[in-house]
Amino acid sequence: MSYGLGAYKKTSITTASKEEILLMLYQAAIKNCKKAIEAIENHETAKKGEFIGKLQDIIVELNNGLDFDVGGNIANDLSALYDYILYASTQANMNIDPKPLHGCLKVLMNLYDGWKQAVKSLKDKKNKG
Repeated sequence: MSYGLGAYKKTSITTASKEEILLMLYQAAIKNCKKAIEAIENHETAKKGEFIGKLQDIIVELNNGLDFDVGGNIANDLSALYDYILYASTQANMNIDPKPLHGCLKVLMNLYDGWKQAVKSLKDKKNKG
């Protein structure tokens, strides 16, 4: 990675809001899930493990960031979805099967779309008020 691009990425992350970082994490999880599916389909076992590992690291980070005191049932539901993604991606890794990852991808895309709408709504409220 060139210095300029690396510096830009670092700056964009350090200046991003919590909401924007959340969306970035979901985008990275989706990207790694797709790459893991592709690696399995191309019989690239080492890459499959690498991408699933990155996916799981992101999911663990998202789960660790949940505030159960504030989030209540929503935090519990998100934690359960994250547990599902960790379990399904582990099954995909062990069995070299992309099918469980397709389920993960569906959940991740739905969560990303939901958070994206929530962040947009939040920004719209701030701009009006």
